[in-house]
Amino acid sequence: MIPFNKPYCSGREISYIQEVCRSTTMSGNGEFTKLCHGFFEKRYGFRKCLLCTSGTDALEMCAMLCRLQPGDEVIVPSYTFVSSALAFLREGAYIRFADSGSGNPNITVENIEPLINEKTKVIVVVHYAGVACDMDAIMALAEKHGLLVVEDAAHSIDSYYKDRPLGGIGHVAAFSFHETKNINCGEGGMLVVNDERFVSRAEILWEKGTNRAEFYRGMVNKYGWCDMGSSFLPSEFNAAYLWAQLEQIDDIQGQRRHIWEIYDKALRGHLPEGYTIPDLPDYATNNYHMYYLLCPSLEARTKLMDYLKNKGVQTTFHYLPLHSSKYYEDKHDGRELPNCDRYADTLVRLPLFYEETDDEAALVARLVLNRTHCL
Repeated sequence: MIPFNKPYCSGREISYIQEVCRSTTMSGNGEFTKLCHGFFEKRYGFRKCLLCTSGTDALEMCAMLCRLQPGDEVIVPSYTFVSSALAFLREGAYIRFADSGSGNPNITVENIEPLINEKTKVIVVVHYAGVACDMDAIMALAEKHGLLVVEDAAHSIDSYYKDRPLGGIGHVAAFSFHETKNINCGEGGMLVVNDERFVSRAEILWEKGTNRAEFYRGMVNKYGWCDMGSSFLPSEFNAAYLWAQLEQIDDIQGQRRHIWEIYDKALRGHLPEGYTIPDLPDYATNNYHMYYLLCPSLEARTKLMDYLKNKGVQTTFHYLPLHSSKYYEDKHDGRELPNCDRYADTLVRLPLFYEETDDEAALVARLVLNRTHCL
C-alpha cells in the first residue's frame, strides 16, 4: 500500500525530545517553544507568534481576540474543515457560509461582499492547499466595511501572496502542525498576531487568562487572573519535535516539490476531458502541501478512488460542505453554494509525503491515467 500520508521524522526530533526529558521545563513555553517562535518571527516577519496545542486552538484564540457579541456575523467558506467555523460559533456568532470560486476552492471577494451587512464583524479566509486567496482585494473590502480578517493558514506554511507570507496579512492567523501538514509535530498549531492591538491580550488568553507571560519577562512582580483564556500552549515535547522539523524546512519543502512535480509533469495536459488540475493564480506561490485533481462527477471520483485502492494506493477526498452539514443545515440561510458542492463531489487528493519515492509517485500517476482514460 502506498499511503496517502506518512509523517516525516528525521531523527533529530528524538534527540531534542530527550533533551526535554533531561531539562527542568517540560510543560511548555521553554527553550524549544522560544526557538519556534523566533523562527517564524524572523523568517516570515510575523509580529507575534504563540504555539498552540492544535490549529483548532489557534482558531479559537483568533475568535476570542475578535470580541464577538451575540448576533454578530462571521463570513466563513463552506468548503473547509469544521474548525474554521466552530471557533467562531463557540463565541456566539452566526456563521454566513460563502461559496468557493470557480477556479479553485478558495473564497473570493465576489462571494464575500453580498454577505456583508451591519452585523458582520469578521471575514475568515482559508488558503486551500496553501494557495493564497486574493488578499489585496479581501483586505481592501474589510477595510471599507471596518471588518477583521482572520487567515486560516492551516495548509499554508512557507507559502506567499505576492511577496508576503500567508498568515502575515490578516489581523490574526492560525497555522496547523498536524501530522498531515508539511511541517508537523503530530498535533499542534500556532497563533499569529499581526495587529499590535491584539498582542498583549493574546498572551493572556494563551496563559489561561493570566498575565504570567509578563511575569516571566519581569514586567510585573506577580501574576493573576485578568481575562478569559485556556491552556492553549503545548508541551515542550511538541515544541522540540517541531523545532527539529523547522530546522529542515528547506529540505522538506524541496522533497515535496520534487514529488509534486513528478505528478504534474505526468498528469497536467494528459488527463481526458472532464478531469482538471487547477492552475495557480499569478499572485500565489505553491508550498506543495497537496496534489489534487477534479473529476467530472462524484461517480467518476468514486470509481477512480476504488480503482486506486484496489491497486494499493490510498487517496482521499476532502471537505463535506459545512452549510449542508447535519449540524448546521437548519441554521443556514438557504443559499445554494454550487462551487463548494462541486469540489466536495469531485476533488481527489493523491499521496504526497517526504519519503514517497520517485517510482511510487510515477506509479500513482500512471494508474490515474490508466483509469481515467478507461472511464
